[in-house]
Amino acid sequence: MAAYNPESMARAHGRMLPISFKQSIEICNSIRNRNANEAKKMLEQVAAMKKAIKFTRFNRDMGHKRKIGPGRYPVKASSEIMALIESAIANAQFKGLNTSELVICHVVANKGSKTPRYGRQRSRIAKRTNIDIFVQEKKTAGKESKADSGKSAVKATADVKETKAAAAGKKQEKAEAQHKEHMKSEEKK
Repeated sequence: MAAYNPESMARAHGRMLPISFKQSIEICNSIRNRNANEAKKMLEQVAAMKKAIKFTRFNRDMGHKRKIGPGRYPVKASSEIMALIESAIANAQFKGLNTSELVICHVVANKGSKTPRYGRQRSRIAKRTNIDIFVQEKKTAGKESKADSGKSAVKATADVKETKAAAAGKKQEKAEAQHKEHMKSEEKK
């Protein structure tokens, strides 16, 4: 999990959402590390049943969808998560972050509390899911900063090597001086 930094991140929490936990996990896996606006558009397509979500973990006896393999259209879960993404984007806008460059850096689905459905028989348990979404601005420096950081890293390693060599030279001089003093003290005896 990315540590939450209030200055550069925004978050949204969904508690006790009446959606499937398993479907929520698959949706979270598909939108993690994506641009927030692109993830929102993708979930709109899922809610309209135009694009399927690939199921990699909970896919037993699941039908094949074109280009992705086992998949489904989790309409209810995708609409709830889409609302959470919109909330996270609004929170980021309130903090003054650039909303067009937001990336979903952390999204996780956890099981909610197990409450029984209403009625005389208490055999059915309601589906509840807790979802956390963190968004942050994408690093806009790009390739130039990576190249500069690579050069600075090379310079830094060269400086470290020079300082290590200088320290080793000083240690050797000190050891030689101690050896000379020891030899002088033995000659006096």
